[in-house]
Amino acid sequence: MTIEDLDQGARDILAANDRGGYTVPNGRVYPFQWNWDSAFVALGFDTFDRPRAWAEVETLFKAQWDDGFVPHIVFWQEDEGYFPGPQVWDTRRTPVSSGITQPPVAASMVAILWENAKAAGEADTYRPRVELLFDQLLAWHRWFRDHRDPEGRGVVVAMHPWETGRDNSPEWDAPGEPIDISNVGEYVRRDTGHLDAKMRPTKLEYDRYLALVQYGRAQNWDHAKISQGNPFKVADVGMSMMLLRANRDLLTMALDLGRTNEAAEIQHIIATAESGIEWLWNSEKQAWCSRDLISGKSSGFITSASFLSFYAGLSDPVKDTAMLTHFARIGSKVEYMLPSLDPEDPGFQMIRYWRGPVWAVVNYMVGKGLAEAGYDAEAARIRKDTLALIEKNGFYEAFSPVDGTGSGGDDFSWTAAIWLALG
Repeated sequence: MTIEDLDQGARDILAANDRGGYTVPNGRVYPFQWNWDSAFVALGFDTFDRPRAWAEVETLFKAQWDDGFVPHIVFWQEDEGYFPGPQVWDTRRTPVSSGITQPPVAASMVAILWENAKAAGEADTYRPRVELLFDQLLAWHRWFRDHRDPEGRGVVVAMHPWETGRDNSPEWDAPGEPIDISNVGEYVRRDTGHLDAKMRPTKLEYDRYLALVQYGRAQNWDHAKISQGNPFKVADVGMSMMLLRANRDLLTMALDLGRTNEAAEIQHIIATAESGIEWLWNSEKQAWCSRDLISGKSSGFITSASFLSFYAGLSDPVKDTAMLTHFARIGSKVEYMLPSLDPEDPGFQMIRYWRGPVWAVVNYMVGKGLAEAGYDAEAARIRKDTLALIEKNGFYEAFSPVDGTGSGGDDFSWTAAIWLALG
């Protein structure tokens, strides 16, 4: 296929997965609106339909709760075959949604949409829309500060593996062991009905996911109660880095919009994170790693999220050198960067969800961070491999870093969007 064919194919996927104001990741497996998926999808739409790009994010924030929380799934339409559906979550909200959140990348994507609108001479048209979104984004970031950072370190403590967006990363294995799964009961998953089970989380992992949903539901989705007593509390290196970057982007918007009071507040949030995120550095592994808040132990796993430190705008010569050394080592072991788990880890699996495959959205963020930090060769490797995976194999959810085989759903919205955004 030519580049033009791929460009058109990507646009066709977004159009096919468009449900009117929001886009589903993949109609067969994921029939609703997902939080961070939509943020990336907006970048794709922005390359050929700017109003539709803004509508994608605006629709997501129509589901924002009064306390600033933004759910990870919005069930705009019924789909009885999906599990766990709205009845399982039972959040009793309108619109119907899940009770957990997802990586806070929306502010960073809106910042790009806003810069593109200004560059196109459309600032006056989009300023009212960015003003409203700014307030909604700040409310969400405050929610993270108030309900996902119980020790005030400036990190994001996930209360569910699904919140991280990296559902079955091995980082969650040890913290998940104490979760009581005795009352989960019987259920039928949608994902393994459409996709090869060897690509997906195991039944044990899924049992733990559902037990945590049951716990949240028992607390009536009171996030203050959940943050106190939840049996799973992990400071996720990925979400922490993404939120730090998102707050930097939100600060740029605040200054651009003349929101001086809010800018001062965001600067304080950033300073707290810059000071506290050091807690996630594993000196033994010489890498950024997630940390279990309950046990206090670092995961010790080097994942693709570990490299988001560059995207977060952190700069430390010693730590940067260590991460670049890992980058070179990993890059020599795989054909395509960036695997979601260190290929030298004994648990590496090249096509099992977040235990090996390459994800275009993570590559986009890591590559952007490397480029901004001046590491041009590494950024070029990420870009080249991302485009090559899509060009050779299509718009899959993820890809094997070993041979490029597509993993997960095909005709995937955010992969199509990243192709267009990198074009």
